[in-house]
Amino acid sequence: MKYDWMDEYLMKKPGVTKDLKKEWNWIRYMIGGKMFAAILLNQEDVPYYINLKLEPGEGEFLRQQYEDIIPGYYSNKQHWNSIKPDGAVPDWLLKDMLDKSYALVLGGLSKKKQQELLLTTYCGLDCITCGWREPCHCSGCVATKGMPFHATDAPCPVAACAMGKGLDFCGVCEEFPCALLTAYSCDKEHGDNPPGARIESCRMRKALLETKKKGRN
Repeated sequence: MKYDWMDEYLMKKPGVTKDLKKEWNWIRYMIGGKMFAAILLNQEDVPYYINLKLEPGEGEFLRQQYEDIIPGYYSNKQHWNSIKPDGAVPDWLLKDMLDKSYALVLGGLSKKKQQELLLTTYCGLDCITCGWREPCHCSGCVATKGMPFHATDAPCPVAACAMGKGLDFCGVCEEFPCALLTAYSCDKEHGDNPPGARIESCRMRKALLETKKKGRN
């Protein structure tokens, strides 16, 4: 498959998980337990389609423009589309389609579920895939008011700052990205993989919330 960036690109999105549906041999990417993209594998585990969701009108338009985009294979053909993994669809277009599929499925979740998935932390760190989440019964610094599993005597400084300013998360702060957030995002002890990932996550979350707000207006 020529789109070797796809897995990393999707797994960086807030709240995304993946699994292998063995009965179908599909690698599924999900948000809130709902699939928004999949890599379909043949018996040799070689990708033969990428499935994603689009608004019906946009999907129909793109299928007319690219022969490597067809109605969804083994999916609802009005809402789902299949892309040939070694076809001529440009990388930028596939990324745009994946972004829209993610936003569509996310938008179909309840408001409460959206908040749980997007705003588990103030700093942008994705708690959904954290290995300490279940063993430590940690639900993130938003739900714990700045006291995730690693905080003992005082709230996390980043969370304390956001709570003190009455912010939902750091991405909506006028000082974003501040020195404190940058230090946590790029320091080896508190940092992300890659460095600065939670800053980018805050930007993505802000963009998603703005897109959803425009859609309601």
